[in-house]
Amino acid sequence: DLYRKVFVFRNDPSNAYVVLRAKPEQPLQNFTLCLRSYTDLTRPHGLFSYATKAQDNDILLFKPKPGEYRLYVGGKFVTFRVPEGRGDWEHVCASWESATGVAEFWLNGKPWPRKGLQRGYAVGAEAAILLGQEQDAFGGGFDVYNSFSGELADVYLWDVGLSPDKMRAAYQSLRLPPALLAWRSLSYEVKGDVVVKPRLRE
Repeated sequence: DLYRKVFVFRNDPSNAYVVLRAKPEQPLQNFTLCLRSYTDLTRPHGLFSYATKAQDNDILLFKPKPGEYRLYVGGKFVTFRVPEGRGDWEHVCASWESATGVAEFWLNGKPWPRKGLQRGYAVGAEAAILLGQEQDAFGGGFDVYNSFSGELADVYLWDVGLSPDKMRAAYQSLRLPPALLAWRSLSYEVKGDVVVKPRLRE
């Protein structure tokens, strides 16, 4: 249970990452991914990377520069342009549904205009799931200049699209439905220089 704790990625650039263990039983037709990040990086960096043997960017949350997030599904991406951070924690939730191809993006509890990609696609079940790096191969192939440096917390992955009130609940750290990956019961392994520390402020 990592309640009120964070992963601190100390180095920049870095070869460190955190492996997350989730066992999706079948391919994902829908998903919602939420996490909180705190960084002063201005270069590109990967936050959450879900790679399968067939597709290294099956799900990827990537920040190419301040004020921009990219959500990849099955190797294709949509870009969400957001106000540049004011040096504070940023909470993001991204969801996608195969039936319509609609992608939702929420920043700090507010929805952005929806976009669409990969209608009819299914995200593979056998995955390498990492925080802090972007995979260019299954479980590896990192570019250190796409590594994350800073603090990450409140990581969740669901195999459903969350309702708007649950998206807001995730932002407010309220009770959430059972998830494939849940911060309060996370199975993880640290690789390299990543430290678990108490969160400094709410």
